[in-house]
Amino acid sequence: MKKEQVTRIIYIIAIIAVLVLIGFLVYGVIQSKIYKVDNPIATIEVQDYGTIKVELYPDQAPNTVANFIKLANNGFYNGTTFHRTIPDFMIQGGDPNGNGTGNATLKNLDENLEDKDYNIKGEFIANKVNNTLKLEKGVIAMGRSDYSALNSSLATQGYNSASCQFFIMHGNQASIDGLYAGFGKVIEGLDIVDKIAETEVFYRESELTDGAEKPKDEEGNEISSDVPKNKPVITSITVETNGVDYGMPETLEPFDYYNWLMKSYQS
Repeated sequence: MKKEQVTRIIYIIAIIAVLVLIGFLVYGVIQSKIYKVDNPIATIEVQDYGTIKVELYPDQAPNTVANFIKLANNGFYNGTTFHRTIPDFMIQGGDPNGNGTGNATLKNLDENLEDKDYNIKGEFIANKVNNTLKLEKGVIAMGRSDYSALNSSLATQGYNSASCQFFIMHGNQASIDGLYAGFGKVIEGLDIVDKIAETEVFYRESELTDGAEKPKDEEGNEISSDVPKNKPVITSITVETNGVDYGMPETLEPFDYYNWLMKSYQS
């Protein structure tokens, strides 16, 4: 066989291979369009207010979404409240204690696990996770602690301190973009978020006059600012996953802030 013929055959084979590859790529694109799985949708029912629907973004914060889905579909959030509401900023809820101090336990994720507090990694840019979701109105994000004011070395412990509490943005807050794990956005019921944000609170810190005493609860404890007089009750949160199992979230041991504090005083 002449050299020219061999070259021609190789050329033809190469063209066929390229065409086959293009065919596979086109087929893959078509299949992805046809069989694209919709993002999970969370339905938040709030007593006397209405329904909020939130599209969750597992592409931005997969572990956070998995955690939220497990807690929600296990009924963890049923009966919790929005315990902190700040117009033009956010409404915060999902705390079993109803005052910002509560955590979920492993047992809330799976009844066969220990009844032991846990945290999850903060999926946001400051914690070296490429979550590009901005904290603008309607975005849902995880609440967390901030220990950095006490000691700058504790920043990471604060980043990784989320568990169950979440907040829904009521305004755009570029100053905290990349510092909290946004994991979805309201697609229905933004008017409900508006109503909750405007609910009457005991007081605003900014409105206290010099020397004025803060309101106290029935036990004589000072009430924190931005606490609603009648906390909006979350009757239920359920998530439609469209048949996808997002699995169990990866969990972390909670940082023992009080133990660290005692050691620092003793040293």
